[in-house]
Amino acid sequence: MSFFESLLALVGIAVLLLQVSRRIKAPYPTMLAAAGVCLALVPGAPKISIEPHTALALFLAPALVDAAFDFPLADIRKLWRPLFALVVVAVALSAGAVAWLGVAMAGLPIAAAVALGAIVAPPDAAAATAVLSSVRMPRGSIAVLKGESLLNDASALLLFSAALAFQAQGEINPALGVKLGLAAPGGVILGMLLARVLRFLSPFVSGTLGGNVMEFVVAFGCWVLAERLGVSPVLCLVAFAMTVASTAAMRTPPRMRIHSFAVWTSAVFLLNVVAFLLMGLQARTIVLAMDRGRLMDAAIFASAVVACLIVVRMVWVLVYIRLAQQFHGLRGGYPMPSLKHGVLVGWCGMRGLVTLATAFALPANFPQRDLVVLTAFAVVLATLVLQGLTLAPLIRLMGLDREDALGEELISLRAELAGAALRVLDGKTGEAVDHWRYRFAAVPTGVPPATGPQEARRTIGLKAIHGQRLRLEELRLSGGVGADAFLILQEELDFEEVSISREDERQIEES
Repeated sequence: MSFFESLLALVGIAVLLLQVSRRIKAPYPTMLAAAGVCLALVPGAPKISIEPHTALALFLAPALVDAAFDFPLADIRKLWRPLFALVVVAVALSAGAVAWLGVAMAGLPIAAAVALGAIVAPPDAAAATAVLSSVRMPRGSIAVLKGESLLNDASALLLFSAALAFQAQGEINPALGVKLGLAAPGGVILGMLLARVLRFLSPFVSGTLGGNVMEFVVAFGCWVLAERLGVSPVLCLVAFAMTVASTAAMRTPPRMRIHSFAVWTSAVFLLNVVAFLLMGLQARTIVLAMDRGRLMDAAIFASAVVACLIVVRMVWVLVYIRLAQQFHGLRGGYPMPSLKHGVLVGWCGMRGLVTLATAFALPANFPQRDLVVLTAFAVVLATLVLQGLTLAPLIRLMGLDREDALGEELISLRAELAGAALRVLDGKTGEAVDHWRYRFAAVPTGVPPATGPQEARRTIGLKAIHGQRLRLEELRLSGGVGADAFLILQEELDFEEVSISREDERQIEES
């Protein structure tokens, strides 16, 4: 099979497995990991190599921009203490523990062992988002986990870069130390500057297909430029996306925003598919090249690394929770955390795209590269399967699935926004004003009953739109409407239906 044929096979399998994941409430990265393993077992699978720096930029840049764009900067200010405990301390503890195992069990050089620790230490943004979207969880825990999975890439990749430099040079000289020290603040500053450049360019391409293409060009360009300048590309992209998002709501046309969200969601999913395909094929090559004894040693070592990562994270999170309960300063504005929430956060340590891409970035002459890459893939597969599939039952067992703060928040905010609209209409009269006043006054201020007036209006509205669709289709078949007019009217009906559909009916599915 060629790479293109293998990619088609995995994408087809992924689409099928997504339907399974929706029904069993399993995160789709778990299914992709399984599909990557299965496809790698197919006889005749091709051998594919990818340039290390290309792998990092290709797989990480879009995923980071997509996640950072939706994460508010205010949450970082509010949650910086628990985020520091996970982004810096948890990554350092996990990487250190794995590095010790690498030296003690596998005989890795210190720099190579630290690089392995940096590869497998950070939970992944895409994996965490996919898992969190498939279960109901407390909002505070979700905010912490998303922030962690977004920012811990920077600390892990800085550690990874330092380990590679030490491995290549045999020492960390003062110049390298200064470079690593400036990487984080330099990345943030560069990202904010590039966001301002994009604000200047956006009006020229806004509302066009070129605008979507430029978003990807700028995302990849930010990563490449940050690497060339020696600053953190992860923090550069995070700062860039958050800065753009702070003003995008008022600057981006609604039609373009809906289109852009759909494009980015599909692109990130496809990159996940390709990454698991490449890792599965690479794991196949490594396994076939190992003798039986070496393979058994690698399996034992990988199992030890998986167990170490799970235990270290869980222990540290529970220790931090206990400390935060005793010392208010350790949690800042975050509410008093419970041990149940600590167990939940500790168990959400799924690895994914970040670990895969960083493993790809290892040089070909890296010491025991085959063992390191195979261990990284084993960690991703084990955490996605073990933790991803057991997360929902764990949440139900601890009774945390009943905390539906999102629904209450949406009802409250919708009422507040309706009030803002009604204040704009104060003092105005006329048929058009009465129409909109009635519409905004109908927004519920409490939990709407399933059979109440709001539900009745929604049901009648959907039936009326369905009638419009049937008539539009009749006109299309009879030639009573042109192709361009048909597409415009169909899009208007789509927007109208989305606006009155319930939240659970208009969630974007990966399928």
